[in-house]
Amino acid sequence: MTLERDDRPRGDPLAPAVPPAGEEIHLPGRSVQPLLLTVGITMALIGLTTSWLAVIAGCLIALVTMVRWIADTRRETAELPLHHGEH
Repeated sequence: MTLERDDRPRGDPLAPAVPPAGEEIHLPGRSVQPLLLTVGITMALIGLTTSWLAVIAGCLIALVTMVRWIADTRRETAELPLHHGEH
């Protein structure tokens, strides 16, 4: 009789299996970019009722932040191991 190892936490039969030892879970690093994007969008929206300069400044902040955020995400994704996601 052979027993197969079940990596599920005890007591919860519906819990997902734990990844094998040594397999890393990728988490993105801390970033101020979500806050800057929010500030840019908020400035642009408030500027609609106050000043066109605020709209332009807010749009520029949001645009630059989105471009940098996408570039950082692409760089992080490129650094992942090639076999990432394959099982």
